Amino acid sequence: MTHNNACNSLDSLLNIMQALRAPNGCPWDAMQTSESLTPFILEEACELIDAIEEGSTELILDELGDLLLQVVFQAQIFKERQQFDFYDVATGIAEKLVRRHPHVFAQDIPKVHVSELDRQWDEIKRSEATHNKSCLADHLPSKLPALQRAQKLIVKTYQVGRQEELPALRQDLLQQMSDSKNSTAGWKLDEETLGQILFHLVRLAHEANLDAEAALRKISRKAIKQLDME
Repeated sequence: MTHNNACNSLDSLLNIMQALRAPNGCPWDAMQTSESLTPFILEEACELIDAIEEGSTELILDELGDLLLQVVFQAQIFKERQQFDFYDVATGIAEKLVRRHPHVFAQDIPKVHVSELDRQWDEIKRSEATHNKSCLADHLPSKLPALQRAQKLIVKTYQVGRQEELPALRQDLLQQMSDSKNSTAGWKLDEETLGQILFHLVRLAHEANLDAEAALRKISRKAIKQLDME
C-alpha cells in the first residue's frame, strides 16, 4: 500500500489535535490532562485487541486510529508544556529499535539465533540509563490486568532461570483439586486460596506454551455469544 501524501496525513492529524486544544477549539479536549486520558489508553488498546481477535480488517484499521489518537493527544499536551512533541516520540522509538536490534542494524555484530533474542533484548534494556529497575520489575507495569501481570512475571522468571522461587500451590489444595470426591462447594475458598489457584493455572499455561489471558478472553467471548443466543 503506497501513500504519496503520508507526511501530509500525519501533519494534518497533528494540526487537528492542536486546533482541538486551542482556546477556540473543543472545550472537552482543551480541559484534558495527561492523567485524565489514561483510562482511554487502556480502553482503546483493549478494543484494538478485540478487533484483531475478531479478524476484521476494517475494524482493526479504525481501532489503530483510535489508539494513535491517544499518542497524538498525549504528545500535544507535552508539547504545550514545552517538554517534547510527537516527532520527539517518533525519533525516540526509532532510535530505540535500532539500538535494541544490533543483529539487524550493526554491521560488526554477528547474526543472533532466535533463541538468544530475549536474552540480548534484556541485556540491552538493563544497560540503558533510563532503565534502572530490576529485570523483572521493568517488565511488570502496575496497571496490567492481574492475570496478564502474573503471566508476564512467570515468563520473565523462567527466562532468567528463577522459576524455583515462584510460589507453589499448597499441597492440600493440589490434593483437593485432584480428588474427585471433593467438590468446590466443600472448599474454604478465600482470597488467598483463590489467588494461589489462579497463579498455579497461569504457570501451567506457560509450561504448556499457552496464553492464559487469550484463553480466558476466548472462552468469555464464547460465553457471551451463547448468552446472546438465549
